Amino acid sequence: MGQPFTGTVAVTGLNATDNPGPGVAVARSLRNDPEFQGKIVGLAYDAMDPGLYMDGLLDAAYVIPYPSAGRQAMFDRLAYIQERTPIDVMLPNLDAELPALMGQEAILEELGIRTFLPSRDAYDARSKGRLDKLNEHGVPVPRSELLSEVAPLYTVHERFGFPIVVKGVFYGAEVARSVDEAVKAFHKAAATWGLPVILQEYVEGEEVNVAAVGDGRGGLVGAVAMKKLMLTDKGKGWAGVTILDKGLMKLTQDIVGALQWRGPCEIEVRKERGGAYHLMEVNPRMPAWIDLTQGAGQNLPLACARLAAGEDVGTLPAYRPGVAFIRISLDQIVDISQLESIATRGEVLPAATERSA
Repeated sequence: MGQPFTGTVAVTGLNATDNPGPGVAVARSLRNDPEFQGKIVGLAYDAMDPGLYMDGLLDAAYVIPYPSAGRQAMFDRLAYIQERTPIDVMLPNLDAELPALMGQEAILEELGIRTFLPSRDAYDARSKGRLDKLNEHGVPVPRSELLSEVAPLYTVHERFGFPIVVKGVFYGAEVARSVDEAVKAFHKAAATWGLPVILQEYVEGEEVNVAAVGDGRGGLVGAVAMKKLMLTDKGKGWAGVTILDKGLMKLTQDIVGALQWRGPCEIEVRKERGGAYHLMEVNPRMPAWIDLTQGAGQNLPLACARLAAGEDVGTLPAYRPGVAFIRISLDQIVDISQLESIATRGEVLPAATERSA
């Protein structure tokens, strides 16, 4: 067992719905590790985020402004929180948060908050619209195309054929098998996430995922591979199992090295029957299934907290294959005072949590 981690960690992404954010899984990974002896502060965007109300998960919680409110609103709120519940490390878990935080390490450290985030160049390089540039580094990525209008879809069969994948600029992907389906998916993605919309060549094969942490110098701190066993109607993993795949780990190392990635990420890959790999996406944060890494013996959230705090964690030990997760839905019973405090004051302090309990 290593040295205990005693700092206070702030965690975002507590929207544990049927399309869950990673925050609850990140907090559980920390809480369930014997080496973690610190505190966890939840940062939520909505008073109804279920992660706010899980017994024993958080030591305190605050509502923070949406990223669309601007960087200054976020920093003002963090300064307020620091006066009441000082945070040592912040682990942001939603894609939309990162643009406001990347490159702002000096300002955050003035507040006493440390992070472990990718550079702007790396973040941009893994974007859906630029991902195929990694082909230049030997990383196999399906052909893609950015669309700012619907007209090119009427001749898409001449360039890609069908089926084809239509993706939103931030989230979401639909497989279209005709021009009509492609046009419908385009308008849906544009209405939800804005332009551009990404077209990507469809690759037949099994989906496998890797949660990884890069050191920012091309090195891989740790990585855990997983295969989904059950999907929701939104295509989200509801069950999965850790796997060993040397080729997939080699691809992960190549991706992290090419991007010089710093911090956590999720790598989505298609593996053809013949064994060929195709990189589909690099999500710039921990996935919602990240607690599986703790269960398999390689706690990536705790590693990120330690790295943000300035510790040298080296290369993490190997994880165990054959460890599965199965997500469940349950009714969380809470005292109305907790909901009232979050909804009216935007915070639940430790004393209030103790009173409610």
